[in-house]
Amino acid sequence: MENTPENIAAHISGLRRYAMALVRNAAEADDLVQECLCRTIERARSWRKINDVRSYLFTTLHNLYIDTIVKKRQRYECVPDEVIERKLTVAPCQFHRIELRDLSRAMDRLPAEQREVLLLVGLEGLTYEAAARVADVPIGTVMSRLSRARESLRRQMDGETRNDDEFRAGKANGQKPDNEYAISALRGRG
Repeated sequence: MENTPENIAAHISGLRRYAMALVRNAAEADDLVQECLCRTIERARSWRKINDVRSYLFTTLHNLYIDTIVKKRQRYECVPDEVIERKLTVAPCQFHRIELRDLSRAMDRLPAEQREVLLLVGLEGLTYEAAARVADVPIGTVMSRLSRARESLRRQMDGETRNDDEFRAGKANGQKPDNEYAISALRGRG
């Protein structure tokens, strides 16, 4: 595949989806995609042949996102989205919208590493190998993170909010876990 602007343009919608899922802000997502495209096109002349332009673009976007997080942490502390949401949003009336909201919140609770792999594989359809290249981790790590992310989402969507670490911590501290969670843990669901 040649590294032409047309080949790059074919991936813009996927880059936007991934950026939006990462930053949760349309303006910031567009800025991130624009910066990714600018860097990629600026360096297009010096490219050697790249076998997978899509992975290259997603890797560039991912690295820009990481750089953005570091810069934001150095500048100021952000107000959590949940605080703003509670004050500015109206509860949706459609069931599907509520499910999407719950899924979005559940994804927000995932560790960043798990969320990134879940988005790359689940939303963008990257193979495990391509996702491993984008995240710069071994393929086994991608598979592990994806498995843990999916299991955590299943639990959260089923209404189970505690994870295994919290359950074990409760037992270790002499606290009695609630019966429903304990029963589901014994049955292999928790």
